[in-house]
Amino acid sequence: MQGFIARVCVVVAAAILNHPLLFPQENITLPEQDDELITRMREHEERLEMEQARLEKELSQLESKQEEPSTEDDYSWYFWSALSFVIFFTIEMCRVDLTDAEIRPVEDEDMFSESGSVTPGTMVLDKDVLSNFCDKCTYASSHENWRVREFVEGFADDLLESLRSVCDREADMEVGDFVGIGSMFESWKVCKPLMCDLIVPFSPPDPHSFQFHLWCSRSSDVPPDMQGCGKVKVTRFGENEEGCLCGSANLGEDMLCLLHSRNDTLKVDRSPDELLCSRNTPFLAKDQVMKWFQISVTKAWGRISHKYDFEVTFRNLDAAGALKIRFRSGKVIVLNLIPVVQLEDTDAYFVSRFPSDCDSSPDPYWPLSFAVYERNLLKHFAKRLPQNSCHLHCLQIVTFLHRKQTGITGKSGLTNYHLKTALLHLLLSKKPSGWGVKSIEHRLRDVLSFLQWSLQEKRLHHVLIGNSKVPEDVRVPEIIRKAEPINLFRSLVLQRELHATTVRHFHEMLRNAPVLIQEYTPHLSNGGLHHSLDESV
Repeated sequence: MQGFIARVCVVVAAAILNHPLLFPQENITLPEQDDELITRMREHEERLEMEQARLEKELSQLESKQEEPSTEDDYSWYFWSALSFVIFFTIEMCRVDLTDAEIRPVEDEDMFSESGSVTPGTMVLDKDVLSNFCDKCTYASSHENWRVREFVEGFADDLLESLRSVCDREADMEVGDFVGIGSMFESWKVCKPLMCDLIVPFSPPDPHSFQFHLWCSRSSDVPPDMQGCGKVKVTRFGENEEGCLCGSANLGEDMLCLLHSRNDTLKVDRSPDELLCSRNTPFLAKDQVMKWFQISVTKAWGRISHKYDFEVTFRNLDAAGALKIRFRSGKVIVLNLIPVVQLEDTDAYFVSRFPSDCDSSPDPYWPLSFAVYERNLLKHFAKRLPQNSCHLHCLQIVTFLHRKQTGITGKSGLTNYHLKTALLHLLLSKKPSGWGVKSIEHRLRDVLSFLQWSLQEKRLHHVLIGNSKVPEDVRVPEIIRKAEPINLFRSLVLQRELHATTVRHFHEMLRNAPVLIQEYTPHLSNGGLHHSLDESV
């Protein structure tokens, strides 16, 4: 019996080691050997089937000779069977991880196999043109963006201070200091209008507090289609065991709570509507929060508008703090003040709604933003990459192309956040030395190839959630690091039409890329200049 088990293990190991997908990088670039490879695979499969038949025959003969198999043999059989299964499962899981983590070109994928189609590998890119394009991006960023950030930060400080003065400290939410996020604060903003995103944390009035129910917690009741979201519960001190008991227990006249004064216990209970909760629930409602924030911002601007010589209007009524600042000169700055709830003492925030979101999650589910961690991750790479690295230039070029193509063919399922996520995945997988300024053409093709592969597979994982490759000094919360990865392309899986539209959008973007980069790259021609980037959008 032991000899038979040994043969079975050898056959299983041979089948695993000769699995054609165990080492997916082999023969990827040799399509002319496909027929020969398939023939050898079929011959090998026939040999394995013959060996399996012979072993089954030998097993039946052994069973007929042994009428009463010993207990020791039974345990030995179960042990070796379980061990073989564990080995097979482990190797298969490692193979899947290697396949998912590998960044490989997909120029031969069926999606782009039509005659005359353009792929990242066949796209014509001129190094001098790319260099000029990047020089223009760098010039625009260094000479204008820092002044815009300085103005926006000063104005936002003044506006939020006015907002605090118009709010009732005993009843309204308490507003904290803003945090700058997005392309303007990550130094890769390239196209107009100049847009600044500021998240504004708020907290409930005493004696209330927030409790959080994440989608990845053990006792989560968040539905599967709300991955990456959570619920924010408004509680009062003393309502649960984690809070102080002074709110629910009778301490008597001679006893005082060291955490709360007598005045705290005398505060009138507030209805869920006053605490911005959904109807008949203790959970915070995004719609109620945005309505409160919009009214408060309007009152705050009314108190300080006489100090400024420009016009402020709401750009989008569905987004509470989407403001447009228009100067007399005609210059426009877009400022997005986004009310958020901070997740405990982390840099993760529950976001009411991003102004660029077309479809927001329904109440009471709040999407969780890791924008601060993503900014810190880019800072982490900036310290380790070569001087004048090309990673942000690659992102600027891709977002520019995506924006121009959107203006031509309309919106698709692809967003700037997807483009940044693709870049971050590549930064985590490639050596820092490969991001020198002279490698911009190769790295740009890598970004586009990764996006092409992601669209083909309909899979683009969030770069921070469940990703063990993220450096520890970025300090992503442990519960997020250990969570299951989230597919940002889930909508493309559920909506075929959206996926087809996105694929066409990406294909046309590749086709038009050389022309767009050439047209909007500044260079002297008969004493004049071509279109500038600022005028292109």
